[in-house]
Amino acid sequence: MTKKDTIVVQGTEIATISVEEKDYISITDMVKNIENGLALIEKWLRNKNTIEFIGIWEELHNPNFNSPEFEGIKNQAGLNRFILSVKQWIEKTNAIGIIAKAGRYGGTYAHKDIAFEFATWISPKFKLFLLKDYQRLKEEEQKAIGWTAKRELAKINYHIHTSAVSRNLVPPKLSKEQINFIYANEADLLNMAMFGMTAKEWRNVNPDLKGNIRDYATINELICLSNMENLNAVFINEKLSQSERLVKLNQIAIQQMSVLENVENRKLLK
Repeated sequence: MTKKDTIVVQGTEIATISVEEKDYISITDMVKNIENGLALIEKWLRNKNTIEFIGIWEELHNPNFNSPEFEGIKNQAGLNRFILSVKQWIEKTNAIGIIAKAGRYGGTYAHKDIAFEFATWISPKFKLFLLKDYQRLKEEEQKAIGWTAKRELAKINYHIHTSAVSRNLVPPKLSKEQINFIYANEADLLNMAMFGMTAKEWRNVNPDLKGNIRDYATINELICLSNMENLNAVFINEKLSQSERLVKLNQIAIQQMSVLENVENRKLLK
């Protein structure tokens, strides 16, 4: 298990966890605000249709699934004397679609495919709300992944940028402090062109924030900044002065941000 997130469905907080990069949803949480909710899980698990569904899911996704044991359980399902707990299902069949967790994230979790099936058992309305909020969670995760990717791309391109600075703007026999000043000066050239302020000015305006100005940039700003780092490297190699480069980069930033924002707005309209 690698992480935990929470979604809220009709006022009920429901935990989701990632197990080997697969999403599992707490069915214990799903029923915690329902009277005799835990008994509802047991009743659902004894249902013959449920057994068939989760058994077929296991056969599709679990190479270590004990199919002969599953067939025996399926044949018993529906009889008055038939009893099956989550623990028994896991131990007898080697199932991975439903897991029982103790400790901090304790409870019964089901792979999202199975969890959505259980949500239908609770009520179709509940399932629709669950699907809606789960999708919202996934969209937020994708945005976060996109932001991180763009941030890393900006860092990589910054190495290209600093290489151009080193080759063209750093004279020989400077002290380490003097060299660092030149690099910082060029970094602030990009900050001024993109954000309209230097790193120091940003820190003065935001004394309570950790990190730097680029850590709080939007995805579009990071895309633009990444492009500008490459272009500034080209401009440095072309021997343009810093003031000329600042004007050009600022114009490029304005143009590219306008294009990126228009693209995003069109996606939202769709």
